[in-house]
Amino acid sequence: MMAPAGPPDQLINAFLDDDFVLLSSEEQLEELARVSRYSTIRRRIKPSQVGSLVNDIRELSVIVRRLPRVSVSRDPDDNFLLAMAQAGEADYLVTGDKRDLLNIKRHGKTRIVTVRQMVKILKL
Repeated sequence: MMAPAGPPDQLINAFLDDDFVLLSSEEQLEELARVSRYSTIRRRIKPSQVGSLVNDIRELSVIVRRLPRVSVSRDPDDNFLLAMAQAGEADYLVTGDKRDLLNIKRHGKTRIVTVRQMVKILKL
């Protein structure tokens, strides 16, 4: 559960206010559905909420369809996120993955930032 008025909530509200365009991909939506089955996640969000979230993301975001092959991250499972950012010409990739993605800092024109950094960038 997100803290009301915390950085993730601020970012969601900014998105809903059309302050930025959200990119996603079928690979990302499948990943979201997959990780939502973990017991640690299921304690925080119900499967029905995940289904609604996936449907909302699919409806409200720009779905990037053709992802290039990318082999940059130490974690090969993260490369699709970099590919999605590259194919969608994203300015930012927002993540909490401190071990791998945030260490990369930039992929092409895409800056890799935390939620807190993105909130500051958007001046929320």
